[in-house]
Amino acid sequence: MESRQLRPIYSALEQSNPKHALRECDKLLRKHPNLHGARALKAFILARAGEIQEALALGQSLLDTPAAMGNMHVYRSLSMTYRALARPQEEIQVYKAALELNPNNETMLCDVFMAAARNRLFKEQHQAAVQLNKLYDDQKYLWWMTVSLYLQAKYLDQEAAKVQLMLAERLIEKLVDRLKSTEELRVYLDVLDEQGKYEQMVKVMGAQGQLAKMIANDPDLVTLRISLLVKIEDWEKAMEAAVATLDERDNWADYKLYIEALVASISRGTDKSDQEKAVFSVQANLQKWAATTGRARGARLAQVALSTQLFAAGITDIAESPEKLVWSYIEAFKHKAICYPDVMQFIVAHIGNTKDSQREATLNYYQQQLEQQLSETRSSASQDENHAQAWVTLEKLRYLVQALKGDTDPGSWLAGIDALLAFGLTSAKARKKQAACSDMALVASQRIIQAAFFAYGEAESREQLHSALFKSLCVMEAGIRLNEGNFLLKLYAIRIYLYLSCYERARAIYETLNIKNIQLDTLGHLIVGHGISLGCFAADLELCYKSISFYDKFRSRMLNDIQSVYEEETYSNIQDFLEFQSNLVQSMQHDCTHRYALRGEGLEFGSSKETLAKWKEADVSSIEHTEESLDTLHDNRDTLVMGLLTPHNMKQWNLEVLTRSMPMPGRGWIQAFSLVPQIMHHLVCADADALRTKAAKLATLIDRDALEFSEADLLFARGIVELTSLYIKATDKNDIADHLDKLLDSINANLPEDDFDSQPNALFMLSSDAIRNLSAATELFTYMVSLRHALAAQRLPAANIVGPALSQTRKRALKLVNQLRSWIDKNGRLLIEEQWLNEDACAAVSRFVVESQKDTFAMVSKACTTSWLRSVRNILMHWEQCTF
Repeated sequence: MESRQLRPIYSALEQSNPKHALRECDKLLRKHPNLHGARALKAFILARAGEIQEALALGQSLLDTPAAMGNMHVYRSLSMTYRALARPQEEIQVYKAALELNPNNETMLCDVFMAAARNRLFKEQHQAAVQLNKLYDDQKYLWWMTVSLYLQAKYLDQEAAKVQLMLAERLIEKLVDRLKSTEELRVYLDVLDEQGKYEQMVKVMGAQGQLAKMIANDPDLVTLRISLLVKIEDWEKAMEAAVATLDERDNWADYKLYIEALVASISRGTDKSDQEKAVFSVQANLQKWAATTGRARGARLAQVALSTQLFAAGITDIAESPEKLVWSYIEAFKHKAICYPDVMQFIVAHIGNTKDSQREATLNYYQQQLEQQLSETRSSASQDENHAQAWVTLEKLRYLVQALKGDTDPGSWLAGIDALLAFGLTSAKARKKQAACSDMALVASQRIIQAAFFAYGEAESREQLHSALFKSLCVMEAGIRLNEGNFLLKLYAIRIYLYLSCYERARAIYETLNIKNIQLDTLGHLIVGHGISLGCFAADLELCYKSISFYDKFRSRMLNDIQSVYEEETYSNIQDFLEFQSNLVQSMQHDCTHRYALRGEGLEFGSSKETLAKWKEADVSSIEHTEESLDTLHDNRDTLVMGLLTPHNMKQWNLEVLTRSMPMPGRGWIQAFSLVPQIMHHLVCADADALRTKAAKLATLIDRDALEFSEADLLFARGIVELTSLYIKATDKNDIADHLDKLLDSINANLPEDDFDSQPNALFMLSSDAIRNLSAATELFTYMVSLRHALAAQRLPAANIVGPALSQTRKRALKLVNQLRSWIDKNGRLLIEEQWLNEDACAAVSRFVVESQKDTFAMVSKACTTSWLRSVRNILMHWEQCTF
């Protein structure tokens, strides 16, 4: 009977029509107000619709009705409700309430276990596993108990960890002879590893019979055994095991362990002749493997690694010269794109371990080798792809050596740029879209950017810096036209467009990268938040919502992945899934994106009533942070993605850092922009005490962590503090004139100059701070309008002072912003041609652009002008609609 009554609701949900489903629920409940299944389904629909409090209230009423828990419609729907609301304790409460009516029900006990497992409730997970193991003769429940104990020890109770691990070990020892898979073996090894029982791990992995076969057929376990032998300092057996493995397969991890074991063994004061014998034996094996078909690259790179590590350990007299081995490797593999990343790490490590007196000679050796080969390689680059790639590899090495030598001369960084540009962008190979040509265009772009910062990095030269960076954009856009699939060229183009305040074109390129899923967390920082700072508020909010949607979907999917580990008994995945879950659930980029979304929502238009309701109903408790909660955040942002040709710790040569248009938000920034909506909430709710506390905290944060904020962010955040002081003065019926003047002066000072069009450096002002400052002034003005609405709603006389002052400011802003829009429309492209193609340190690049890239120049010029216009028009529209 009930199933038939509920069928229309289920049908509407299956058709993804929650509104119709809710209507069906209400219709049925009007007739049958105590129909538990309908009430549970309504709670689920409300939870999915974001009506959290109503869903929780309905759910609690069902939990308080014991008889309802025997209804399977309630069981399923209410558990799904709490799952959708991320309330695992209440979800488990549903299962336990049902178990009271159906004691020892295996399915329900498994539901308790899975709910706990999905949500890192390891104690509850273990309790459910114990009960299942007692009641049912299924070996998997014993493994569920073991894994639960291990996870408690690792992640929860450090004081009880020793006992929990001992219990887990005892449980497994009963099953050692009945291990069915390497998954179960890995659980045993993890339990031993957590206790530091490495010798016992080696003993287990040295077992005979079926277990030995399982290990031999799992390459990761074979490598693990070698690493354990290294860890217990049994160097001889470690090397024997590595040789046996490397005789059968080519695995870089095994090469590294082989070398590590050798270097460690001979560093312990062994006899000189024994050292030589051991080193010669390893060298002979590496040479043997290098001669094997298909294995030359790994073995020869291992020779480089061996030599580099011996030098680092001070064992130089019996080691081959690292630089000569590196160069030998380069000569053999320079035609492969992987060659440069292969050798870069060893060149950097060797130079870092070389004495100061020998460092220059080593670098000179690389430079001489490069000079000898570059001329020949350039002339043969047009022959085929291999020769072309060889030239690219050598150019990357030239870049690295220059940086390691500390070269800061812009001229030397642009030496030979004509040849790079011609080959990368205008040669016959380039027109055929050869990959090496696209890579060469990237190297040329990196050189131009590097030279630009060395030539014009000081504050007084910034105007010329923008001119040089514009030229690099022309090169990158030309490269993108020839090869739309070059990811790195696009990343650099995005960075430089944003540096020149051109959001629209940067966003358009970002969209072509097809960034999705986990990349939204690692690469989202490239674009998210920049729209807020450049007047494209709605566009930025759209990006924020897209990212937040990913995080929400991920959490749901990750819960299912964790559950599947236990269902499929793939226990080796559990730690990876839990760490992955933790990294994203506590992601710093997630919190940054969420705060940018809150800022975007704060800029949305609405009537006085709608604006006040928005701040009053804001769920500010969910965004409060403490120092402890901030410390749990994971910074997953990828700052190495830009294909740097130098180590990231060489700041003067780190293009990722140099091309940032604003600081990377950190913990202080997140906390500050968590406080802003809280302040507005307390202001609208007339909670003066909370307001004082939060405003004082914000003031302290922006002083303490000022380096995390852009100038525009500081302007806005300090304005919020001042706005709070004005409100408190107004509630005390004190004079607000000083605070109001400070706020309006701050806004007016960041509006465009009245004589902007007559400024000799107007183009530089536009591409650097003008739009950013204008965006911050616009954001602060919008919050002042909310302040005025709150004062009026609370019938405070100050509203009659603030309102006219804001009207006057708005009138001035509309005039100045409109003038700026007209000026850009009329003069933008003309000034770019006049000022950004001048003969400066990048004269060779200017000539190349003028002579062979006129179409690209026109396109980039138009893209910059259009982007500035879009930002200014968006801001103008905002001021027009911001009425009160």
